[in-house]
Parts: sequence; C-alpha cells; structure tokens
Amino acid sequence: MLDQRLLRDNPERIAAQLARRGVTIDLSGLQQIAREERNLEQQRSTLQAEGNGIGKQVGQLIQGGANPDSPEVRALREAGNRLKQQVAVLEDAEKSLEIQLREQLLTLPNLPAAETPDGRDERDNIEVLRWGTPRQSAAGETLEEHWQIAERLGLFESERSVRIAQSRFVTLMGAGARLERALISFMLDLHGRKGYQEVMPPILVNSASLTGSGQLPKFAEESFRCAEDDLWLTPTAEVPITSLHRGEVIAADALPLKYVAHTPCFRREAGSYGRDTRGLIRLHQFNKVELYWFCHPDHSAAAHQQITADAEAVLQALELPYRKIELCSGDLGFSATRTYDLEVWLPGAAAYREISSCSVCGDFQARRSSIRFKEGKHTQLLHTLNGSGLAVGRTMAALLETGQQSDGSVRLPAALAPYFGGAVINPPQ
Repeated sequence: MLDQRLLRDNPERIAAQLARRGVTIDLSGLQQIAREERNLEQQRSTLQAEGNGIGKQVGQLIQGGANPDSPEVRALREAGNRLKQQVAVLEDAEKSLEIQLREQLLTLPNLPAAETPDGRDERDNIEVLRWGTPRQSAAGETLEEHWQIAERLGLFESERSVRIAQSRFVTLMGAGARLERALISFMLDLHGRKGYQEVMPPILVNSASLTGSGQLPKFAEESFRCAEDDLWLTPTAEVPITSLHRGEVIAADALPLKYVAHTPCFRREAGSYGRDTRGLIRLHQFNKVELYWFCHPDHSAAAHQQITADAEAVLQALELPYRKIELCSGDLGFSATRTYDLEVWLPGAAAYREISSCSVCGDFQARRSSIRFKEGKHTQLLHTLNGSGLAVGRTMAALLETGQQSDGSVRLPAALAPYFGGAVINPPQ
C-alpha cells in the first residue's frame, strides 16, 4: 500500500510514477480525504490534550483539599465530559475517512523503482544475461514437447484428471510423481544450504492475508474461495509467508529473515484460456518452491540480486539454459517495485518460458500487513522480497524436453539423480 503522507503531501509524484506503469489516475479526491483525516486527527489530539489538562487540574484540586462536589470541580468535570464527547465524534469521523482511504489505496499498485526501465509491456523488457547453451534440433531430429514425452512415458494423466476435477488439472503418475517429489526435495535442500529456513504454511488463507500481500482486492477473480468460510486456496506461498509476521515488530538484528516453502498453488488463470492448454505450463493447481525475505530497507537492493541468484542456482545445478529478464515499468506485478524474470529454454517448444519471477516490493506489503522492525528506539516498515525457486511443473517440463534421448528415454542431470533414484527415465516396457 502506498504511503498516505506521500499522497497527502506529494500526489504529483505518485501520479507520475503510476503513469510509468501505464496507469492514469486523478488523485485529488484521495488527497482531499487524506488531508481531512489528518485535520481531524490534529483536532482530536488537541481536544484530548485539553481533556488531559482538565483531568490534571481536577486531581490537583482534590489533592489540595477541594471538595469533589464543589462547583469548581463539577464544572471542570462537565467540561472534560463535553470534550470526551467531541473526541468520540471526531474519532468516528476519522475512522470513516480512514476506511474510505484504505479501501481506495488498496487498489493502487506499487510504484516502480528508479532503476526499473520504462516501458509499456513485455515487449519493452530488457534481457540482462543468458546462461547455458540452448539445445536445438539436430539434422533429422525432431524434439518433442514435454507433454508429448510425458504422455509417451506415462508420467501424468490429463483426460482422467478432467473426470476427477476439470480441465487444466493433471494427475502425476509413477515416475512423474517421483520426479515432482525429487525436484521439490532438491530445491528445498539447495536453498536450505544457502541459509533459508524451511516453513510449511497453511494453504488455506484468510482475506487479511491475501490483502496484506497484495492479491486482494485486485486479483479476487483469479483465486479460488471457499464459499462458506473466509478462506481462500493460496495462489502462492508468498501470501502465507507475508502474514507469518503480520502485525509484528521485529528486532533489527534479526534481519534478514529468509524463508523457503513448498506449497501447492491454486489459480483460476482467468483470461488465459486457449493458451498452453496441454501439459504442465498453465494449470489451476501446481507445486512451487517459494523464496521470501524480510529485510532492512538499506539492504533490499542487494537482497534482490541475491534472491535472484539463488533462484538461478537451481537452474544452473539442473543444467537448464535460461535467460534473465528485467521487467519494464508497464509489465511489473501489482506489488513489485522491481522484478527479474528467469525464463528457461524449452527445446521441444523452441522457446523461452518464464519459470521464476523475483521481485523486491519495498515497504508496500509491510505497510499493508503492518510489519515493522525496531532499530534503537525507532520502529519503521521493513522491506519484503519474493521469488520462485522454482515453479516445479515448469522445471519438470524443461527437464523432459532438455533430457530427451533418441531411444525415447529422458536423461536427468547428475545433481537430481540421487533424489530421483536414477539418472534415466526409461520408456515403459
């Protein structure tokens, strides 16, 4: 959520930054609400100070021997009661404005960082680097896409999954289920060695958690909700981990807090129909290993480089060629101020596909979730960062396409073999 002080004192800066995202907005109404709220707050504080002064006078008179029922004491108490009534009226008006302001601020995205390149959409994103040599079809060779390989090897069931649920779900079978489990364990172990604390959060989250991380109210239609409860299926572990410290004040010397979590993730994928209808790329339910940092604002820029490098380390260990993309201002996610996407090479599709998005959110989520840190006598909002480390299904897709062999088998990278229990997935006999 954006800073109310900035809205009140410098709305032009917010408007200019949102324009970099392609958002045109008139903030005059919001600014007026913010100023009215501040004015009511100042009036209330003045009246409360006067009331405290009257209470002090009454106490001094009684301590000096005055009769509590004397006209002077009664008059002061009546004046104090009138002030309390005025304060109560101001508090109600202030609370009403606060609710109006928060509801509208919750709909505004984060402001792009100064370092984020300007641009309108994904066509203006900037390629930062490439790692590895993408596999290309050799002469006379036809490379299959991952869903073709998976169906041939019996790694998952799509049609039967429609019977169980609906389209865009898969049931992993045999070696497919074992490969998914191996990838999850491999990623968790790798990040654990890098100092991340593993957590296993709830995958049902309340509305406050989704609001705190930025998914609500913006992405309500993208999420699955339990009709009879204030609970939603989590779209990413970023949501419960953000709320792990919601409403807390963390000691500065405890930062950074670095968490890694595996969760199933659930998304409606509204607006994506007709895209990636086969395979593991765009499902309603998928597994993901998520990286998350709570850190000091002075260190968040360096932390962004590190969390991205930690996600890259998975791709490098699995010998999967990829490229690193910096998103332009018009392509940023709602809560992000700066983002790197990692796109893995899929030889069968002959294309790079996103497999991780690593973002620094500044104090945007911390303000929505009221997460602060204490340094000396002062408290302030900390910064949050998140990154996929990695999306497991897409990693499997890349492994199948990269490791496919002419005899129909799939060769797995050496780092994964101990987790899978072998280095090759052979066709069924």
